[in-house]
Amino acid sequence: MRYAIYYTPEKDDPLTRAAERWLGRSAFGGHALAPAAAGSFSAAEIAFHTAAARRYGFHATLKAPFRLAEGKSEAELIAALANFTAEREPFLERVKLARLDGFFALVPADPSPELDRLAADVVTEFEPFRAPLTPTDISRRNPDGLSPAQLKNLHKWGYPHVFDEFRFHMTLTGRVPAAEASRMEAAIAEFFGPLLREPVNISTLALFVEPESGAPFHIASLHTIGGERERKFA
Repeated sequence: MRYAIYYTPEKDDPLTRAAERWLGRSAFGGHALAPAAAGSFSAAEIAFHTAAARRYGFHATLKAPFRLAEGKSEAELIAALANFTAEREPFLERVKLARLDGFFALVPADPSPELDRLAADVVTEFEPFRAPLTPTDISRRNPDGLSPAQLKNLHKWGYPHVFDEFRFHMTLTGRVPAAEASRMEAAIAEFFGPLLREPVNISTLALFVEPESGAPFHIASLHTIGGERERKFA
């Protein structure tokens, strides 16, 4: 079993609802949704292009998936996340659609020190809960393709893309061939419509769980930044 700390909006947020329809799955409960067509893509084509993102659910990574360290429990992790969120304040972020390394995602419209600080704090605060990576874990990250800074992060923090290497992104597709990129961008813009022009409320953090290797992630608990008691979904 692995855990991850992700940003995701509230269950009933319009962006969450749209993203769940787009991905064909809700991380709140883990149920599947009927595939949807978008733009010039059929429902089957959208399902194909969103398959990789579907397993993880709609999210932005703050603390990448990890196994619990020896002596730590899920209950302790949930309590620590509740305390962490209680001590912070929510904020708004404007986002835009971008293509990163071939896949499409929502990213900050402008540099965001607040997001960078939140992500860095999550990485360091919850490091005591992370078990060391195994050699297999390390090999999955393709260490030969990482920069020296990313490789150092991988060995020290369990994930290459932290601190100066961090990029907040909410993934919407797998890698889309360049020949189809413009069609996909248009399809996403049409599907999400005015939601892409609305600021995203960074007001919740979620504990995601992967029950077994390769299984879909689902939300175990959602924590409101500012101190509201967590809500459990599993």
